Amino acid sequence: MPRFFVSEPPAGGIITIDGADAQHIGKSLRMAVGDELTVCRDGVDYRCEIIGITREDVSLKVISESPSSEPNIDLTLFMAMPKLDKLELIVQKSVELGVVRICSVLTKRCVSRPDNERFKSKRERLQKIALEAAKQSGRGIIPEVSDIMSFDECVKEMSQMDLGIICYEKGGVSLKDIGIQKKSEIGLFIGSEGGFEPSEIEILEESGIKKAWLGDRILRCETAPLAATAIIMFLTDNM
Repeated sequence: MPRFFVSEPPAGGIITIDGADAQHIGKSLRMAVGDELTVCRDGVDYRCEIIGITREDVSLKVISESPSSEPNIDLTLFMAMPKLDKLELIVQKSVELGVVRICSVLTKRCVSRPDNERFKSKRERLQKIALEAAKQSGRGIIPEVSDIMSFDECVKEMSQMDLGIICYEKGGVSLKDIGIQKKSEIGLFIGSEGGFEPSEIEILEESGIKKAWLGDRILRCETAPLAATAIIMFLTDNM
């Protein structure tokens, strides 16, 4: 069933969709009065029937509502800035797997180092990728793609979470032994193509962030976040 996100709650059991989504419903999907679709807002799925459709908007009657199938953890991915094509893949697949937020972080070994102004247009594209991935995978929210943050900002934010994890190729604890709990806020930090400086690892550990090991094989920077996210979702009964 087609899936769309709205920012406003139903008013009197009626939801209105306008803009590009309304045109997509009418022109691309060729839907008509009486057809059904799903509308999502804040983790709630609304099963709706089309009761009116024009070129500008689509009117829907809510038939039923139910909680969306969101994970029982809030997992934020902190990704040391990779090249843009890799970041697009990471955003798409991590949203499908269940992250709630993706933050790009500038670390010492990042090859790609755009400033926030240059990243702004790229972020808009990445947010659209997140939206489409959320629709495709049946998410109840649209995960946020954040502005670039510094390493220090990342450390500060992760240290305030229930659990901070950094994946490090030179050793650490297996993810199954690191203390992951359901219904918790978790931060996952992955290095860029060049990995992390030893000094960065020291700062992270001093801030209470735990090192995790993903095995003897060295994973690419676009593979590691997806592997780690999938493992975390499995360990918390979300897969």
